[in-house]
Amino acid sequence: MSVQEEIRTRLEDSFAPDRLDVVDDSERHRGHAGWREGGETHFRVTVSADAFRDMSRIERHRAVHRALGPDLVGRIHALSLKFV
Repeated sequence: MSVQEEIRTRLEDSFAPDRLDVVDDSERHRGHAGWREGGETHFRVTVSADAFRDMSRIERHRAVHRALGPDLVGRIHALSLKFV
């Protein structure tokens, strides 16, 4: 399973989002820190879920990182989160 698919699966399982877009942005960062051949290093996630409604921005980010888990987070160089 690709990192992109793992992100999608873990967020769907944890938050049952109304909207979830997971974009591999790695190619836009070619040659920058953290980039690896084959990509899957930089991701942009847009998510909407009732679970985030009463959370602060920091609480939302922490919840997403917990849901992804340290094993997956450790393989990602950059993760941009947008809550809509």
